[in-house]
Parts: sequence; structure tokens; C-alpha cells
Amino acid sequence: MNIIQQAMEIITRSYGENLHRALAGTINFSEMTTRLEEDFRKTAALVAKEIMENLDQAIKESKSRKKDWYVERNGDEKTLNTVLGEITFRRTYYVHKQTGAYAYLSDDQVGLTPHERMDLGLKARIMEHATSMSYQKTIDALSYSGITSKMSVMNVIKGREPIPNEAAEMSDRKDSTPSVLYIEADEDHVALQNGKSTIAKIVYVHEGRKPLSKNRHQLIHKRYFTALSDNESLWLDVANYLEETYDMEKVRTVYLSGDGASWIKEGINWIPKSKYVLDRFHLAKYIRTATAHMDYVRVPLTQYIRKGMKRAVADLFRVMLQETPSEPKKESIRMARTYIWNNWEGIQRQKAHGYVGCSAEGHVSHVLSDRLSSRPMGWSKDGLIHMSSMRIFCQNGGSFFEQLKKESLRKSTAARILKLDRRVLRKANQVSGGVLPNVSFYLQGKKSGTSVILKSIRGL
Repeated sequence: MNIIQQAMEIITRSYGENLHRALAGTINFSEMTTRLEEDFRKTAALVAKEIMENLDQAIKESKSRKKDWYVERNGDEKTLNTVLGEITFRRTYYVHKQTGAYAYLSDDQVGLTPHERMDLGLKARIMEHATSMSYQKTIDALSYSGITSKMSVMNVIKGREPIPNEAAEMSDRKDSTPSVLYIEADEDHVALQNGKSTIAKIVYVHEGRKPLSKNRHQLIHKRYFTALSDNESLWLDVANYLEETYDMEKVRTVYLSGDGASWIKEGINWIPKSKYVLDRFHLAKYIRTATAHMDYVRVPLTQYIRKGMKRAVADLFRVMLQETPSEPKKESIRMARTYIWNNWEGIQRQKAHGYVGCSAEGHVSHVLSDRLSSRPMGWSKDGLIHMSSMRIFCQNGGSFFEQLKKESLRKSTAARILKLDRRVLRKANQVSGGVLPNVSFYLQGKKSGTSVILKSIRGL
């Protein structure tokens, strides 16, 4: 029975069984679509297996293959975990007549590497799931794929370089650059496996906000960035994004909002035309802490600060300290006072024309904390770097599948160059008795051993 007949048999049987159950009232719509998905996945896996084995046979019978490659072995099996499930197919192993190189030519034809056990589509799907759920729940969600261990998921996540901040496609906003841009920054405190903790930083750029409903707004053209400890690289990524995306000559002001942390204020040194603004959330938090035992002072203190009445604020803090007998509460007042003095200019800029406020607490919770710190878990630093970069990439609209394809192409290109270099060296040794001729002779167009070698391997 050929593959088309097998596929049609599976589809026909599935159709009949599901229709019969629907008529009998023993299956609901969701159950029916789930069963259909399983059956069609099995059918597609059969088709994929057949394509690979027919491709192998076509290569085996081709004249160009017979000219350059000997058959070393027949029928070697390869098993791949895929989005269609586990697929096993047979292929032929060859050796090159001239170079002695070994290869599965059908694998090479479709971009499969020698030790690959999982296809890019499944890796991308694992990354999509793992950004929002645990490794075990990822396995459960992809049970049809054949993966059964959390180690397999971890290897997909950590077996590659972290996704850089600039990886997701950037839009060109140079023709519609606004006069004011906004940068907001915050951090998530994440527990590590060694019992300690670290911070995952988040920065995002936007063009303001638009209303969605009475109490909800949406940021316009937002772009996220993350890092753990490397402030310089983080702010350099942000600065590069601004230069690549906007016409900074048209920008009048860039408001940089945050909680006053030194790494956030450091952004002023990297971002042209930027002005620091303390976010209102943290100002209110320190005011509440200072006035927890005398709440009648909270309103006048807040008003004095907002109106820029620095002398009145200083006098009120002095009175509060005099009227507070408890030393721990006095220390809370002193901490709040120091915090407000250190961020005084940033507080006053909250009233600046065009400033729209800061929503960093909500963003750090949604983008980072939801996966990294909202549940009792401990991360390795390596795992934390990968997961935070994946979540940022996802928020920026990146496609894991397209990213993996780019990475695979870079690796295969590098591998081909390395393989080519080795072939050149072997042939050069054969022609020159072990001494590689100077490439400059070839570049000058002279008939040399090198020119003969390079021409002979063209197309390999």
C-alpha cells in the first residue's frame, strides 16, 4: 500500500468514527477536534517519513551522486522528535571519492545535522511553552512529540546562546518620530538555586500611551530590553535601538522613569536628551512608610513635595522626627527623607509637560515576575539569563522558529566554510607536497597550484 492510500485510509476511518459518535451523541466538538488533530498528525508523520525515504532513493539513483560519492552503507535509521510526533526513516551513508568525507546526503539536502534528534519546529514550540509554564507542564503540553524528560526541555533552552535584545525585528519610525520618547525601567528580584538572589532588569521604550477603556491605557510602539548585571550592554542596546528606529534630531526630550536605582540613573549618561523622572509609585511608597504612624501628616507632606516646597518638606520631616519616640520609626522617616532628597529633581519632573507617568511595576510583573519569581523556585544564572531573554523576545513579537532558523543557517554556513577549508588544505598538500601555495598568486590570475585546487572544488 502506498503512502497516499495509507493516509486516505486513516483520514476516512477518522471521519467515519467521529461522524458516528457525533450522531450517537457520545462525543462533543472539542473531543472531536482533538481526535482529528491526533489522526492528522499521524498521517502527516507518515507523509514526512515517505518524503525522506523517497528523497534518499532519488539521490542514490542520481548521476551526479554516482560521479562523486560511493555508497558506504544502506538503510541507516534516524529518529527525530518533531511537531508531528516521533518520525523514523532510513537513509544511505556515503563517502566522497576524492576527499574521503562521509555524509548522509539526504540529511544534508534538508538541513539535518548528524547528531540532531529534534527538529527546529519542535524546539520552537518548546521555547514558546517554556516561556510561560514549567518544564514539566511543557512536556505534558507536547506529549505527542515523544519528549519525556525535563532535561530535554532544559537542553533546548540552555543549549544555545541567549537571544540578544535586538533579535526581534525592529520597525522603522524615522519618518514618524515623535518629539517626546519615554523609557521606563525596573527590576525583578529572583531567587537562585544556591540560596542567594539576583535581579533581572527590564527597560522598555515607548512613544506615549493611548486609552483602551476608562481606566486602561496601552503603550504605543513599546520595545523591551533585559539584562542581569551588565548595565553598559543594556543601555548600549537601548541607545542603539533609538538610533536605528528614530530620527533623534526630531526628538526634543526623552523621559527616563524609574525607582531611583543607580543602574537606572546611569541611563542618563547613555541616552541623549534624556531627563530622569522618579516614578510616582515609589514616591508614594516612601511617603506611606514615613507616615505610617502619623497618617494625618501624609496629605500635607505629599502636597509640599509635589509643589516643590523643599523648605516646608524639611521642616515637616524635622517635626515628625521630634514627635516620634520610636527609634525604628525614626529610621524609616530618615530613609524616606534621604530618598526624597536624592530624587528631588526627578520628583519635580513628574509635572513636566508631556510626561505621561510610569507603569514599570506592572510591566516587570507581567513580563518577568510572572515566570521568574511569582512561584517558589530557584534558577541557575544561566537559566535565568536564557528565560528572561526569551520572554523579552516574545514580548517584542519575535518568532522562535524564525530565530532558530537564523541560528541554524549561521552554524551550517560556518560548518561549510570549515569543511571547505579542510578540503582545500588536503588538496593543497596533495598538489604541493605538503606546502600550501600563496593565495596571492591565485588572486593575481596566475596558473598556480592554488588556483587549480580552488577551481577543482568549486561547488563542493
